[in-house]
Amino acid sequence: MKEVKHIKIIKDMKVSELVKEMRNSGVMQAGKLALAVDILEEMIKDKDCRVFFGLAGAMVPGGMKQIIIDLLNEKFIDVLVATGANLTHDLGESLGSRHYQGDELMDDKELRDKGYDRIYNSLMPNEIYVKLEKFIKDNFNELSKCETIKEFLLKLGEKAPENTILHACYKNKIPVFCPAIADSGIGLMIWGQISQGKKINVNAFEDLKEILDIAWTSKKCGVFYIGGGVPKNFIQQAMQLSPTKASYGVQITTDNEHFGGSSGAPLKEGISWNKMDEKAKFVDLKLDATVALPVIYAALKDKFK
Repeated sequence: MKEVKHIKIIKDMKVSELVKEMRNSGVMQAGKLALAVDILEEMIKDKDCRVFFGLAGAMVPGGMKQIIIDLLNEKFIDVLVATGANLTHDLGESLGSRHYQGDELMDDKELRDKGYDRIYNSLMPNEIYVKLEKFIKDNFNELSKCETIKEFLLKLGEKAPENTILHACYKNKIPVFCPAIADSGIGLMIWGQISQGKKINVNAFEDLKEILDIAWTSKKCGVFYIGGGVPKNFIQQAMQLSPTKASYGVQITTDNEHFGGSSGAPLKEGISWNKMDEKAKFVDLKLDATVALPVIYAALKDKFK
């Protein structure tokens, strides 16, 4: 048995050095965070491995947007599956809106009357929908010709300003999926155009074939989940139905497994579903992603400099 070494903090300590101290402690969530960095490093360095990134939770309102863009630009991610909410917040910011620091104890009626929506202690102005509606309307003719959600999102990325998640996917030719796109502000704006008699050719089910093709043609696969929900399950079922199961896995979630939901399900459970290889390297990290992700990315950035 290895001894638990107590974490020592020194002056001007780098994040990667802090993670090394966590690795030496080796236990609790600190030890698991260090293990997550190690697994992700191996996953990214494995040239045969495609990294599938599932993005759920309030990551853009939580200040994680630039880290996600950097992960895409650094080619640490090969496939992105996101919630429509994160893509809506991302696109809304790129069109000139911002999220603001608030407080979970604020008066919600007063916020509503002033035109702000609260996401715990992050505030979003309703004006985001006005700008988003205009953007979708101005580009609808081209968007309406897309035949899959992936194609639709990459076309959005082509039209979007540069510093966005969607534009990073477009620029780096990274497949991006959003199986629940209707459940978002972007979905509402598309419906708004359809309700006026306009047509769109998107076939939501065709994306299943596309992500399955990626999984089937991969020599190895790795999964990296922020939260869970639809993005996680969309990737998991691709692992389940392809001959290539996940060889690596990192999951950051605050949900618990004993309620039976996908977001809290440990990666080990995926072995029973034939989604995770029984010999895979994986770790479940029970931490707030707005704390864990910056630390993990900073440590990875130091390793890949």
